[in-house]
Amino acid sequence: MTDLLLTDATVRTFDPHAPWAEAVGMTDGRITYVGPAADAPKARETRSLEGALVTPGIVDSHNHLLLGFDADAVSLEGAETLDEVRRRLIHLADTRPDLDWICGENAVYSIVENRRPDARDLAGITDRPVFVTTYDQHSVWLNDVALRILGISDGVDIAWGRPERTADGTPTGWVTDFYTSAMTSAGIAAIRRDIPLYSPERRYRRMLSSLDMAASLGITTAVEPQVPLAELDLVLRARREGRMRSRVIAALFHPVDADDAFRAALREAVDGAPVDAHLRFGPVKLYADDVIEPHTAWMLDDYANRPGHRGHPSTALGELTRIVTQLDALGFQTHTHATGDGGIRLALDAIEHAARVNGTIDRRHGVVHVECIDPADLPRFAELGVVAAMQPRHCSPDLVAGTWMDNVGEERWDRAWRFRSLMASGAHVALSSDWQVGEMDPLVGYYCALTRASIDGREAWTPDERLTLDDAIRGYTAEGAWAWHSENELGTLRVGARADLVAWSDNLYAHEHEPAALLQQHAALTIVDGVVVHDAEAPASVPLPFVPPVTHSHHAQHDHAEENPA
Repeated sequence: MTDLLLTDATVRTFDPHAPWAEAVGMTDGRITYVGPAADAPKARETRSLEGALVTPGIVDSHNHLLLGFDADAVSLEGAETLDEVRRRLIHLADTRPDLDWICGENAVYSIVENRRPDARDLAGITDRPVFVTTYDQHSVWLNDVALRILGISDGVDIAWGRPERTADGTPTGWVTDFYTSAMTSAGIAAIRRDIPLYSPERRYRRMLSSLDMAASLGITTAVEPQVPLAELDLVLRARREGRMRSRVIAALFHPVDADDAFRAALREAVDGAPVDAHLRFGPVKLYADDVIEPHTAWMLDDYANRPGHRGHPSTALGELTRIVTQLDALGFQTHTHATGDGGIRLALDAIEHAARVNGTIDRRHGVVHVECIDPADLPRFAELGVVAAMQPRHCSPDLVAGTWMDNVGEERWDRAWRFRSLMASGAHVALSSDWQVGEMDPLVGYYCALTRASIDGREAWTPDERLTLDDAIRGYTAEGAWAWHSENELGTLRVGARADLVAWSDNLYAHEHEPAALLQQHAALTIVDGVVVHDAEAPASVPLPFVPPVTHSHHAQHDHAEENPA
């Protein structure tokens, strides 16, 4: 008998042979029925959804589970002025005298108009050190106390970033290249020593919070895109303790200066890791450049507001190609951060060279963010079979006005986040949240993809790249599954596929022409392997299902490389 039946629903399957249905049945973790409600089998449990939408489970292809939010830090989301940032930091300092460091998370770059924030802007908040991350995690903002404690005031360099200094060597309080540096072996050791926010136990608690949030938002597979080898044990601990209600794909971080021995260690770590249907390792995270807001992304031409400056690639020219080629030869799929048009070209050139030299096909390497793409490079994604892993929330004016837009210049705005053009070219575009850079909720992603507007709807831009709701949902489901070689198991609702799906609170398609209404909806049910891991109507006291690991080494999965290659 069928275990669970969802019926009287609007079911979007993304199965080209039967794209719509009214009911879905599940047995032993697999989908066993998709079709009309009238023909549905009897089941041990039946849920009538009164026309609400059912889709494949969300595959969030870029979700920093290890970042999360910290209960001992203050969120600066929505703080658009320096006064508001200061108010929140002062409140944390006043109410938490037990904290050695006052930490804030997710500040926007445009807090101070026409210049970068500096230590002076944090003066008088507290006599303790202040540490603030930007919303994209690529920069840090410190007060004078922190600069002294860390030795930066005395000219000391730090392993987890690049302190900016004035012409006479005085540190400004701004640190760039943070997350690329902090996740190296030396960076991890230093940031754990220096900043309590990054202790292993606090990082673990943040990951658990992120995992619970993912399940509550309809995310059935989350790709953690940047796991340092030093934190591999945190991911394994979460699986061992049954805390992964959603599936997790963990991409291991490759520092730009790593050598051949490190790449061999990556291969050994992946091959020896205990994995199962809920957890696998294998993709490798690389950086082609940094980010556009602090002018550190690599551009083909000068920044509009900084003549003579084009940012910088993350490695010496030619080095990324060598690294990608070696990783490709070792059987790895790469996941390369590239935001500037120069960085994107570097990444595509490296992937093209690797495939030509190694003779590999269908590796499905990915380029992440793809924020500003030269028109000549757009068709290369489809031609090379490269996944564009992109985030609709990133193009919202409330995040990029006054920084990204000004830095790139209006004459290049038509290169910004070209979701629609990439999809139309035949490229695979896997949409994602980039939590906690953006909100994890895929409904926010849908809204931004449809509108290219700020969350409050006041500003919108580049309307030619808006997506339909169907394309947006496809980008979060079927395209995400394809990106990770899982299209035979996930991303579509068809008999035989894994029973990963989400039932929404309403038929989302009824709100396509009024996208703001999407923000009022929620995931009503999240189902992984046929098990309800989130039920919005269940009492809070109902215990969450324990998902026990059934582990084996990654070696055993190599026989299925066509479905799940490393």
